[in-house]
Order: sequence, then C-alpha cells, then structure tokens
Amino acid sequence: MMRSDPRALQLNEQGQLKHFLTLDGLSKDILTEILDRAESFLSMGEQSVKKVPLLRGKTVVNLFFENSTRTRTTFELAAKRLSADVINLNIATSATSKGESLLDTLQNLQAMQSDMFVVRHQDSGAPHFIAEHCTPNVAIINAGDGRHAHPTQAMLDMLTIRRHKGKFEGLKIAIVGDILHSRVARSELHAMKTLGVEEVRLVGPKTLVPEFFRDMGATVCHDLKAGLDDVDVIVMLRLQKERMAGALLPSESEFYRLYGLTEESLAWAKPDAIVMHPGPINRGVEISSEVADGDQAVILDQVTNGIAIRMAVMSMAMSGQVQEQQAVGEEG
Repeated sequence: MMRSDPRALQLNEQGQLKHFLTLDGLSKDILTEILDRAESFLSMGEQSVKKVPLLRGKTVVNLFFENSTRTRTTFELAAKRLSADVINLNIATSATSKGESLLDTLQNLQAMQSDMFVVRHQDSGAPHFIAEHCTPNVAIINAGDGRHAHPTQAMLDMLTIRRHKGKFEGLKIAIVGDILHSRVARSELHAMKTLGVEEVRLVGPKTLVPEFFRDMGATVCHDLKAGLDDVDVIVMLRLQKERMAGALLPSESEFYRLYGLTEESLAWAKPDAIVMHPGPINRGVEISSEVADGDQAVILDQVTNGIAIRMAVMSMAMSGQVQEQQAVGEEG
C-alpha cells in the first residue's frame, strides 16, 4: 500500500498547517508565517505573565520514544505558555515496553480526547505513520525522527539567523560535522533552500558527508578551510556516535584536529559570522570552549528562540485542525 505524501498530509484544504512533520515541500510563505508568528511570541518572555489563551482547554501529549530533555522541556514550556494542559509520556518506561503496540497506545490516548501529539522517535517516518493512523482531529508535531527530520529545530535556527542577519538572500552558510546521521542538517537544508539562502555548504569527512547531498542542492566540502571561507553562518553538529555503525571516524581527536571549530578556524569565516549548535555540545570534539562561549556564538539565543518557534508551530497546527473540523461539520 502506497503511503500518503507527508507534504499533502500536513495541510488542510485551506492550505494551513494541521500537522508539522517535515519542511520538505512546505512553501516559503508558510515558513515565513512560522517565523513571523514566533517573533510575536518572543516578547512574551519579558512579560510578567507569560501566557496567551490560544490552546486553552486543549490537551498536548509529549510522546517521547527517544530521550531528549531539552527538546521535551521546551515543547512543554511552549504548550503551557499557550495555556494547554500537558501530559509527558516517556514511552521507553511505559506501556510499549510491556508489549503494547504503538497503535494500542495511540488509541488509548485518543480515547482521552487528546488534541495534539508531540512525537520524538528513533525510527524515521514514525510521526508520519502516527499522522496517518490517528483520528483526524489530533495534530501531530514531529520533534525528531531517526535520521529523517527535526523541523522545529531547523525553524528555530532559521529564526536565529534572521534575527542576527536580517535576511536569508545572499547568505553563505556552512553546516559542519556528522551530516550523514543528522536529521537537523536535512531539515535545515530544506529550510535554507526554500527561504533563499545563496549557498549551503555541508562540511566533514567523506564518511560523514556523502556525495548524494549534492542532489539536494548543497555544496559538499571535505576540507574545513574551503568550507568556512567567507561564510556568514556556521552550524556545528554533534558527532552522533550512538547512530554510527562501523569505523566512520579514526578518533575524536583526529576529527577535532581536522574539523573542530576553534578560534583559528573561525577566522576563515566572515568577521561577523555567527556560530550555532543544536546541542548538546561536545566541547573539544566539534567545538572549542573559547568559541562556544565567545562573542560570535548565538547558541543560547537558539534555545530562547526554540520556545517561540514551538509556540508558533503548535498554535498554527491547532488552528488548522479547528478550521478543518469546522469545514467537515459544515459539509455534514
């Protein structure tokens, strides 16, 4: 049986988000709407009451089949700032580990009248599977699936870039490190090309930056100096040793010598280049402490922007779900 197109699955008939599974195929207008809405939420952090009623009365379930304290915490905080009720489920220690199937778990959650599932899963395509098999009025947000996608991380990085650089057109961006295993890199490449970035360079050893990424519109570089030359933005990635099979790297120290971002290698970029990292950081493996804590690093800005982006995505998806349900009700 052919699986439905995740791009079509994400939008209602009015072209609004109802799920957020992947950035692949989403229009520049939708990505810009997410960024603009997130901008409006950023000022809330400075207010004494950090809540808006957009999801009041809605129940958001964080379904984390794979641990990630920071991502789960920012989704939980985003949902609570939207006035939602939040349930956190660590599936690794709950029903599925006792032999209950994924669909059984979902059906039980649906019976509790849940309105949104935030899903993180070690298998690529799991949020898409859940979106296909859920009742129509449950919004699915992808919080990272396998090597496939991490769309909210990519969008918070786009917001960080836009706030520091003002635009995407004309920018040269380097993404450095373990591209092969990175769902962040794949999502960022889709976002950057859609938003008009001039050049995206994927930088790392041949074992971690395969040539097929050229087919996705990227420039592949195996030399750090060539990769960083005159770039406006540097995104450093964590080495995902837990996903590596076989000897893809000689050693961490050798990787750091060839591809680590230090004050010396940062000088190859533009003087006003910003340094980003989706975290968690391995200091002395992909980036030096001097750079991670330096003036050009905007890593903490990324965390702040992540809450606003997740608020934007959750509120837009819920709005799209409500619009679709109203349209179905009118037809009925």
